[in-house]
Amino acid sequence: MKQGAGQADADRTDVPSGSDHRDVVRVAREGHVAVVTLNRPDKLNALNGALRLRLIEVLDELAVDEEVRVIVIHGAGAKAFVAGADVAEFAGRSVDEQRPVTYRRRVYEVIASCPKPVIAAVHGFCLGGGCELAVACDVRVADATARFGQLEVRLGLIPGGGGTQRLTRLVGPGQALRMALSGDMIDASEAHRIGLVEMLVDEGTHVDAAVGLARRMARWSPVALRLVKESVRQAAEAPLADGLDYEKERFLEAFGSEDGREGVAAFVEKRDPDFKGR
Repeated sequence: MKQGAGQADADRTDVPSGSDHRDVVRVAREGHVAVVTLNRPDKLNALNGALRLRLIEVLDELAVDEEVRVIVIHGAGAKAFVAGADVAEFAGRSVDEQRPVTYRRRVYEVIASCPKPVIAAVHGFCLGGGCELAVACDVRVADATARFGQLEVRLGLIPGGGGTQRLTRLVGPGQALRMALSGDMIDASEAHRIGLVEMLVDEGTHVDAAVGLARRMARWSPVALRLVKESVRQAAEAPLADGLDYEKERFLEAFGSEDGREGVAAFVEKRDPDFKGR
């Protein structure tokens, strides 16, 4: 939490003096599931400093909330998940001014490193930094209105929040290059075809579908959920032999946990497990 608080202080340079940034991200708890709403619908939920700051604060809080096991993120309004970064906010910066913003702790890394599963529920525009935010999540659920794109090339820029790295690991270099070099948007069915979206659902049902998936995940041990996420992430970064060794150690960690003992005992005794997250 100290690290997150320190970063929050740094991010305040992007928040207008006297502004109340708290309402730009809302949180509702449904059992062991936290539903996070990005709440700038008039700006298509564009990622300005206030939204980034508050989302980092919220994710840091949820990461240590023992009652929360899975997180769902979606955008408010009818038109967008996140339509990208707030270009007006950085348009006047020099390279020297942009450099510390680029290298500080960012929302993409906070999502990716969250110890709990994070699901993106996507509708409408999911572009630029919004696409990178969705890709940083563990699973993406999209409705039929979703439109994805890395449009930075249209501005003479390149993706800077994972659009050349996480996206490549998710859909492969060919598809990542197609998106980032063309600046074209792809629709929900194409995103599902190339593996950018794991679940494609009917229009307007994305949040319900994501929450339903989150509830199914949240039935299980928080220890196991964390270790699965860590192990799969490792697969994208390590050679196979190293990844298999990592998996063995995480299996033994789960095997030795209280939840691991409880799950095995419940199976043998033919009863539902009572996982405590230990």
